Amino acid sequence: MPEHPHDDAPAPEHTRPDGVSDATVEAIGRLSKALDLCEESRGHLYAFHRRTGDTERCLREAVDLFREAGHDELAQRLDDELVGRNVIAGRWTFQIVEDYDDHYYSAFTGLEREVREQLVQGRRHVHEAEMKESHRTQGRRHHEARPDLAPSPEGASS
Repeated sequence: MPEHPHDDAPAPEHTRPDGVSDATVEAIGRLSKALDLCEESRGHLYAFHRRTGDTERCLREAVDLFREAGHDELAQRLDDELVGRNVIAGRWTFQIVEDYDDHYYSAFTGLEREVREQLVQGRRHVHEAEMKESHRTQGRRHHEARPDLAPSPEGASS
């Protein structure tokens, strides 16, 4: 724990620069939340990509099993109509992921960074850090302002 209560303060990179208004911090906080949602959406898109790939592998296994079971005509129809099929006109999932990353995600992350650089000296999570300060109990274990002020876990060796 810090020796003096005033030592238990947020790191400078999480503090509001002088002259920045509450409204600006709130707007950047909402932009940060939007970016979090974009990141989550991107994760779902990558999960969709992986699950569709798993679907394709399972489908190919089913086609092989239908052939082994003597259902060649049915196996051929599945192979011709589904195996390798585009999931969206002209695209496999890797192309969807690439388009999302290249045309939306990169634009979003770049603009979010520009906003922070222009308004809060590039600092991240100022809104969240201020929320943490308003909710935590200063001087209480597990309520430290920064990781470097937290005590080592019980039983941990350094």
